[in-house]
Amino acid sequence: MPYPQITIKDIAKALNVSVSTVSRALNNSPDLSEGTKRQISEYARLHNYKPNLVALSMKKQESNVIGVIVPQMIHHFFSSVLEGIMDVAEKEGFSVMLFRSLDNFEKERRSVQQLISSHVCGVLTSMAKETTHYEHFQELVDNHIPVIFFDRICVDIPSNRVVIDDYAGALAATEYLIKTGCKRIAFFCSPLNLEISKNRRGGYLDALSKHGMSVDKELIRICDNYDEAIPVATEMLQSDNRPDAFFAVNDETALGILHATKQLHFKIPEEVSICGFTDGFAAIASDPQLTTVGQSGLDVGRSAMELLVEKIRYKGDTPLLKNKIIKTKLIVRETTR
Repeated sequence: MPYPQITIKDIAKALNVSVSTVSRALNNSPDLSEGTKRQISEYARLHNYKPNLVALSMKKQESNVIGVIVPQMIHHFFSSVLEGIMDVAEKEGFSVMLFRSLDNFEKERRSVQQLISSHVCGVLTSMAKETTHYEHFQELVDNHIPVIFFDRICVDIPSNRVVIDDYAGALAATEYLIKTGCKRIAFFCSPLNLEISKNRRGGYLDALSKHGMSVDKELIRICDNYDEAIPVATEMLQSDNRPDAFFAVNDETALGILHATKQLHFKIPEEVSICGFTDGFAAIASDPQLTTVGQSGLDVGRSAMELLVEKIRYKGDTPLLKNKIIKTKLIVRETTR
């Protein structure tokens, strides 16, 4: 005798697997083992599982609303990205639902659930720093909602992506510091679960290797904001073997380093060089003006929205997967030699 009808969540709980695993198994995803798919499919059949046809029909309805999730809105880069998104969205006839994660995993997960419930036709997102599990993003894919990652991407989810050429930007910045005579270059980076951190760290390390310089792990710190940078830079500058240069993962962190360096009365750039990554308004407003790697948030936003529009309107049978890489440019100002 068949059991009462159950949901995907019921199956996941009974078999101690994720909701996304059940969804992929029932859709015969090739990235799961045959044994797992067979176990889940058999359990679903025995327990009278039926797809929610009402929800499926709602998903097929035309929508002109897209969702956007950014880590924060006051950051110059992300505000520029939003400008680029809105430029294309308005031109193409789409409305925007905007969420901020504040780099918090739970806020990001809830934002995704709200977007799914709202039946948006697509999502643009840049991942929160805290995020190390990606089932909420997989739910977008399982619900046939196109998702485009920008800047902070998720490599575990098959999707279109727009990224800054972080590696090349970091390589160019570090090489410039080396060529201007810097011998001990500190690197302040974001958590290494983020691809941008891995790529910028990779550029830094490869520049050192290319020029025959050894890597001192004491010079590499996880520190990516203004407030944290001040005490960390102060401690490093007061050490017996201090750095003579800093390369920071973003301008905000570089400005914290600049503040600490000035407080300790080091000459900039004669004794300490500083380079950031973003080129926001603060880089020009600082004293001295900040050398930095320029990245165009406007181009990122426009490119991400253009990819999403193409994905939404795509009628082909094969998956449409594209990556767009936005080039960087080293902008030399007064904080380097």
